[in-house]
Amino acid sequence: MQVINTTSARTQYYLEREEQYGAHNYHPLPVVLNRGKGVFVWDVDDRRYYDFLSGYSAINHGHCHPRIMESFMEQAQRLTLTSRAFHNDVLGEYAEYITRFFGYDKVLPMNTGVEAVETGLKLARRWGYQVKGVPTNKAKIIACGDNFHGRTINVISFSTDEDSRRDFGPFNPGYEIIPYNNITALQAALQDKNVVAFLVEPIQGEAGVVVPDEGYLAKAAAMCREANVLLIADEIQTGLARTGKMLACDHENVRPDILLLGKALSGGTMPVSAVLADDEIMLTIKPGDHGSTYGGNPLACKVAITALQVLVDEKMAENAAVQGEHLRTRLLAMNHPHISVVRGKGLFNAIVINHPNKEAAWEICLEMKENGLLAKPTHGDRIRFAPPLLISRAQIDECIGIISKSMEKF
Repeated sequence: MQVINTTSARTQYYLEREEQYGAHNYHPLPVVLNRGKGVFVWDVDDRRYYDFLSGYSAINHGHCHPRIMESFMEQAQRLTLTSRAFHNDVLGEYAEYITRFFGYDKVLPMNTGVEAVETGLKLARRWGYQVKGVPTNKAKIIACGDNFHGRTINVISFSTDEDSRRDFGPFNPGYEIIPYNNITALQAALQDKNVVAFLVEPIQGEAGVVVPDEGYLAKAAAMCREANVLLIADEIQTGLARTGKMLACDHENVRPDILLLGKALSGGTMPVSAVLADDEIMLTIKPGDHGSTYGGNPLACKVAITALQVLVDEKMAENAAVQGEHLRTRLLAMNHPHISVVRGKGLFNAIVINHPNKEAAWEICLEMKENGLLAKPTHGDRIRFAPPLLISRAQIDECIGIISKSMEKF
């Protein structure tokens, strides 16, 4: 299929400038955005698009949500950063708010998602040595194949994605990788008494929105409790109303021992992440053991409080559940011969493209861009559909029209 490229000279200027001076560690669609509001973004040529990626779920609230922006600007003009060398007047308020919101004793504030993952892993190891009694330097953490938890050296040590790992070794020990959505494999891995934690995504996002069998998380949680192993849920992409519940774990009434949050925690304004756990786990960390210059800064704390409250006040989880079901129904009704799978929960969805052309998913995304919708393929043949959670039924229907039109060439 030949995709017509309508890249303007203005857009090309920005693309070439970035290509010349920026590292080549991403392969974005050839669109240059300069404005966003709600479910829409506009490019430098003032063309409007539906955003069906939402900053990898960082923009659950929609672009530039007015309440979040008001909170951001008010605090930004007052105090942005103190470092943790001093107290600030917002951190305590935020800590109380988020711990009560999710039902944990303590929060450890960080910035990026991968920082939250690293913090959760450190906590699990410290708990393993000081509480469970694992011999020094013998702690083991179980992770799943096809995971995505970030790209630090430590985290890619238990990745199975060769693009993430190639020529970055040697890698860190202490991890066992098992198949995702496989209770038997988990049961076998838990026999090792040195296992301190099981790190899992409730739905694997980067792998293409892979939804496990119903009951998988609940069974995994029960098995971890029985084995005296911590369940670490990476809800950085699935949490905060994206799947139709506040947390994806809520679909099976699972309460992780360590909860990792990020992305939408700031409403898409800045890096904010959080690690939540009870005292038995969290208080194994003492002053000087772990920290971050920006973690818990007053600007992040104030914005995160507002972002969480907006999710509740505007019933975004409920809307995600309803509109996500409608989106999947309409995608299935297309009955397109080259869409082999439609899957997801809430507004966290993906289609799998079955086509002889290995670039088909990329070319479909280029065609959707031309027709006014931005989405991105992952792992070659999968396209994620994850719009902001305030999207309406009428907008979903309009987007189905764009997707259908874009698929016609196939």
